[in-house]
Amino acid sequence: MGIVVRKIDELVLASSSEYRLRLLGQIGIVPGEVVSPDIDESVNGGEAPRVYTARVAREKSLAVHSQRSDKFVLGADTAAYCGTRIMLKTYDREQVAEYMEMISGRRHRVCTTVCLCTPSGELHTRSVESVVKFKRLSASEISYYIDSDEWQGKAGGYSIQGLAATLISWMQGSYSSIVGLPLHETYCLLSRYFNLTHIP
Repeated sequence: MGIVVRKIDELVLASSSEYRLRLLGQIGIVPGEVVSPDIDESVNGGEAPRVYTARVAREKSLAVHSQRSDKFVLGADTAAYCGTRIMLKTYDREQVAEYMEMISGRRHRVCTTVCLCTPSGELHTRSVESVVKFKRLSASEISYYIDSDEWQGKAGGYSIQGLAATLISWMQGSYSSIVGLPLHETYCLLSRYFNLTHIP
């Protein structure tokens, strides 16, 4: 029979990420609308990674909810971090080179927070942390990866579902969370308000 796909008109995905939309589709959910949130994603001084992703996920949901106040709004944010340093989305070659050298041969963590804002403005959040280890990278491997440009706009400077998968020697945790949306936690949040097992 396959996956039953259901469009939830009351649900808005607050994201500009095509991967988050695809991940929702993986569990048979199509939001009624997708709206890109316009917020400042800068890190506040001394902000812990989990605190940062939770704040940004909430702000994304609330920003879109202010325009769609009669809807459920789902937002999420992902950050990679090494030690206490948060590795934000990369947009230039120098930054991604620095990140690649930093995580070469080391473990780092990826935290994703998903936030559901209800029509009444109630917020529900779930955070998931995963661990990723890159192989020790040679200068030529780093250069080759940078030339691929797949790191553009990616948290931590890489995309686990792309070429970077060849550089990852080990991971622990939620794969979907590393991509950008923890599916188990998202399903549980949405199940509070929608009957996701009902076949129309």
